[in-house]
Order: sequence, then structure tokens, then C-alpha cells
Amino acid sequence: MGEFEGKRLHLLLVEDQPAEVELIEAMLAGHRDPEFHIEHHDNLAGGLKRLRSGGIDLVLLDLCLPDSAGLETFQRLHTQASSVPIILMTNLDDEDLAARAVREGAQDYLIKRRVDTGLLVRSIRYALERQLSEEALRQSEERYALAVRGANDGVWDWNMITDEVYYSPRWKAILGHAETDIGSRPDEWLTRIHHDDFQDFNHALQAHLTGETEQFAHEYRLRHQAGHFIWVLSRGLAVRNIHGELQRMAGSLTDITARKAAEEQLIHDALHDALTGLPNRALLLDRLDQALKQLRSRGNSGFAVLFLDLDRFKNVNDSLGHNVGDQLLVEFAQRLSALLRPGDTVARLGGDEFALLISDIEHIGQVTAVAKRILELSRDRFQIAGHEVFTTASVGIAMGSRVYQGPEEILRDADIAMYRAKGAGKARYEVFDRQMHQRVVELLRLETDLRRAVERGEFAMHYQPIVSLDEGKLVGFEGLIRWHHPLRGMVGPESFIPAAEETGLIVPMGWWTIRETCRQTRQWQREFPNRAPLSISVNVSGRLFKQPDMVTRLERILDETGLSPDSLRIEITESVLLDHAEEAMEKLSGLRNLGVGLHVDDFGTGYSSLSYLQKFAYDSLKIDRSFVSDIEQTKGSGAIVQTIIALGQMLGMNIIAEGVETPVQLRRLQELQCPQVQGFWFSRPLDAAGARRLLSNPPTWQVDKIA
Repeated sequence: MGEFEGKRLHLLLVEDQPAEVELIEAMLAGHRDPEFHIEHHDNLAGGLKRLRSGGIDLVLLDLCLPDSAGLETFQRLHTQASSVPIILMTNLDDEDLAARAVREGAQDYLIKRRVDTGLLVRSIRYALERQLSEEALRQSEERYALAVRGANDGVWDWNMITDEVYYSPRWKAILGHAETDIGSRPDEWLTRIHHDDFQDFNHALQAHLTGETEQFAHEYRLRHQAGHFIWVLSRGLAVRNIHGELQRMAGSLTDITARKAAEEQLIHDALHDALTGLPNRALLLDRLDQALKQLRSRGNSGFAVLFLDLDRFKNVNDSLGHNVGDQLLVEFAQRLSALLRPGDTVARLGGDEFALLISDIEHIGQVTAVAKRILELSRDRFQIAGHEVFTTASVGIAMGSRVYQGPEEILRDADIAMYRAKGAGKARYEVFDRQMHQRVVELLRLETDLRRAVERGEFAMHYQPIVSLDEGKLVGFEGLIRWHHPLRGMVGPESFIPAAEETGLIVPMGWWTIRETCRQTRQWQREFPNRAPLSISVNVSGRLFKQPDMVTRLERILDETGLSPDSLRIEITESVLLDHAEEAMEKLSGLRNLGVGLHVDDFGTGYSSLSYLQKFAYDSLKIDRSFVSDIEQTKGSGAIVQTIIALGQMLGMNIIAEGVETPVQLRRLQELQCPQVQGFWFSRPLDAAGARRLLSNPPTWQVDKIA
């Protein structure tokens, strides 16, 4: 992190949602060089009090707190310590508010449901670096101002009666002339004014001479003796006689070229990305606003916005380092810039997100052609620091329309389309339609309801029996989460698990699920001590495998509930093995040492993971219901099921077939010697009371008498 390497940075997290606090702390817990020390307060008052004590390097701030909300939250904290950089942690519906806060001094804002460890660490790094740069620039400007005030300005004295002007030696020296080079006529001054500045200069001068302004002060350009133009500030005051008639006008001339250059640089920096030199979000929004105004006024100047994001960019940073990642962004920006026509704009919005404003569009085909060229150039290899780097991009397209009230709306819709492209498989483009926006609104509403559900404990567990085909007896249950929605009633996991995964809420939900199933199973074991020890299976999200304390936390739950580890079966999907291979293997070894059973869920539906089966001894493979449902008609499905069962037998693993719903399916599985099954043929998932009734009067399913 450059200047911050090897340091321990103190971060103040002001956030009232425990799940968010836990997520952010988990993201930064393992980071080293620098190391992050996080202090947390759940209200603004506590955060302000801690800031007054000093020693805070950066603040992560939620805008909605119990004792303050909205822009005022940022303003109060920024006023307390304006030199401490602030990053806002906000939801989608707070994005406009967060953007306003950035304009008032916040360094950045992150949308909670999109943030990951890499994005959070990069944002912290850039915020700290920008704060240092801004402080250095402010001190430089103060030193420059003192130097200017101490310097000798050029002096001029204009005799309005004789129309002669006295120019001091310093006045002439500012323009690079010797004392004898310039005469005493006004033209010696006026003819050296830049053509583009003369009209404004003359207007300001006449306004003072006619008494409209008390003083004359104007900035403009004067031609230097060397031929170039310099920026100067002329100040003056007209002198009149007792009759009000003009007598003379005297003033000063100051060379402000350096200040103008600094101002122009500040303006440039405020509107451009420091890494790539491209326009930033602020400049893009300004140009988008102009394009919308032209569309409304002229009606024939079509335009489009392309929002694009590099796929798997985090992998580049994680494997090759941030320097290589930054250079990849620079080179990708150069390729994008070479792609555009004069009048178009390419901007970097932050991280690995870019946007293009394409002007003078007549039909959608012109825009999709640009999108295809972007996809092609992103696939070409990059040579960076001795590495061959390959990447792809996902592109969202929004066409300019009068229905948009502001530039933020069209950028939002292009962003929505980009996420649709990512969800459809990456390395492609999607064109925005209104249904996309409706889906995003629905997802946001679902996320809000889910957060409340986690806080209010609106979840319940249902249990589906797992049956042994040899004996037709119950051997265990699979715990399945359900949501008691206050308006929609009982909601199945397919309606909310994807949103929970995307927002990170799956982590607290996952821990609640494990704890509740362990507690309930141990209660049943005590209540029915004469039956064989009951086992419980729980499907675990890959996000839990990324928690550093996953194994110790699970061990604590087993201790607290009293459930023996060999009664718990953790189910993981193939995608967990592939996406988090090293992390997953480490955690699986820890679980194995505890004595917890390990099942591979939905086996055969993901990528090939046979190599992972060789690396680790799992207890069971679960055959996905899609193969079981087609086993009656599809020879291929039957062959796959037979192969999985044979594979399990060779590896000494148990096999459980899911989704058994018909007697024909059951008979076929018997023929293939599948050891265990579950599905509607035996029982739908039961609530705790229904599962208890089943345990009280355990059935023996006559699996061998099915016709």
C-alpha cells in the first residue's frame, strides 16, 4: 500500500447493523501490510466522541444510524475531523445521497451488497492516498499564496486626460521586456491582451469607469515577449475630481500563471481518474447531462451509455498483486480510448468499472457493434511485468431517452444491464429493458425484507426424512430453512437464498440454521433414546467456508447444543470445492478432525470435481434430483446415476438420491443398489412438530413391495 506498508492503520467503523459489522471485520481481519485495527461504534455520538480522542486514520461510515440519518450524518462527522478520510458504506437507495457527500468531502462510497475484500481494501488505500495528496496540495497552495503576497507586483498609472500610461519596470519585466521596450500608450497594454479575453476585459474596465463597480479586478491573458501568453490579474481604482470627472486610474499587475496552472490541475484532478487519466464519474455525469439536454432540445442527437466491468479482476490482484492489477486497468483504459471516436467519452468509475458515452447514435446496431469490439479487445492478452494476463469484460447498454430525468438514471440502468450480463455467464453484453429495473427493485425489496427477517428471527427449519432402502427405515433428516414472511406466508429457499448469497446475509442465516438443527436434533435424541442415533444434514454456503473461524465456531455450537459431531452431516456443493478449493480443503480437514460427516451435494451438476474426490475422503455423495426425475425416461440419466453409485462404492462412500417422487424411480434406484434416498414419495419436508410425530411412530416403508 505504498506509504502505508508495514503500518497498523486504525479504522473507525460507525455501523449499527451487527451483520454488516461482522462482515467488514471478517473482510479485513486477515489483511496484512498494512494491518487494520477496527474500532466499532453503533451510533454517531459514539463515533464523534472517539474521533475527538484522535488516533484514527480512516472512518467507515453508515449514513443511517439510530441517532442520525442522511447527509447530516456525514456532515457532522466531517466537521469534527475534516482531515480524516471518510468512506461511506451505503445501500443502493442511498447512492445519490452518498454521491452528494462525496462532493462535500467524503473520499468514496461503497454499496454494501457489492463490496468484497478487494474492493474495500482498494477503496481504503485510495482514500488514504488521496487525503495525503490533498493535504500536500493545500499546504503547497498556502505557501504559494504567501510568496505571491511578498512579491513585487507590476504597477501602472493611466492618465485619462493625456491618455498616457506609466508602466513600472516590474510591470514590463512580468512580460519579459526591458524597461525601454515598452512606451506609454494604452495600446502597449491593450494590444497584448489575448483575443479571446479582450471583450470580457473591456467590459470589466468600462463597468468600473462608469461607476458600476467600486473596483476594477480582472484575470486575463497577456502576450509575453517570448510569444506565449501568461495569466495576469489586474487590479485598479479610478480617481475622479470634485466634479466627478475621470482623472486617472492606477493599479497593479500580478503574474498568476502558476496559480492558474494549479487551478487547472485541480479542476483536471477533480474530473479525472488519478490512475488512468480518464474522465471520472463526475465528468461523465456532466457530459451525460449535456447529452440528455441536447436530446430533449434537438430530438435528433441519439446517444448510448455502455457500463462495463472486468470479469474476475479480483483474481489478478490476488494472484499477481495490485501493481499488476493497476497496470492492467491502465492498459485496458488505453485500449478503450483507442476504440472511441472524437466526441465520445470513456470514463473510469472506480475499481475495474468503466463507462462509455457514445454520441450521434442512429440505431442500436451501432452500439452493439461497439460492445462487440470491447469484448474482443478485452479477450486479447495483456503483457504486464513479465506476465501474460487474460481477462474478459461484461457490458451493459442503456440507450439515451427522454424518459430519463437525470444522468444518474441512465448510468444506473446501464449498470443493471451489466450485472445481467455477468449473471448470464460473463464475457457478453446485455441491453437494458424496463423489466430489468423492475427485477432490481424487487431484489432490493427482498434484500430489505431479508435483513428484517434476520433481525426479527422470522426463519424456521423443516426436516425431510432420509430413508435406508435396505431396511425402509428412517436414518436421519435433512434440515431445510423456510421463511415465515409476514405478508407472503411460508416462503421456500429458492425464493430468497440467491439474494441472501449475493448480499452476504447467508452467513448469519447459515449459522442460525446450523445451530437450530443441532439443537433440535439433540432434543430428539434425548426424547427418543431407544432408537438408533439420529443424524441431521445441513447444506452450507461457500461463504461460510470463507469465514476464518468457521471450524472453531461450529465446534462451539456442537458443545453448546450437546450434539455429538458424528450426528452432524455438512453438505457442500461442487461449486464450493472449485471456487474455494484451498480454503475449502483446509476447513474440511478441520471438520473431519472434529468428527463431522461430509457430504457432496448435487453431485454431477457442477464442473468436474473428480480430482477433489481423490484429494479428500468424503462420507457421501448426493445425487441431484434432476438425474432422479429423468431416470424413468432418459437413458443418459440412468447411466449417470448408475455411474455415481458405482463411483461411491469404489471410493467407499455412501450414496443418497434426492427427489424420489414415484414408485418407478424408487424401483430403478433399488435395482441400481442405491443405499439411501429422500423425496416426496416418502415425505415432504416437515416442521419440527411433524418430524417429532414421525419419530414418535416411526414408519417402516415397504420399499421392497413397490409395484
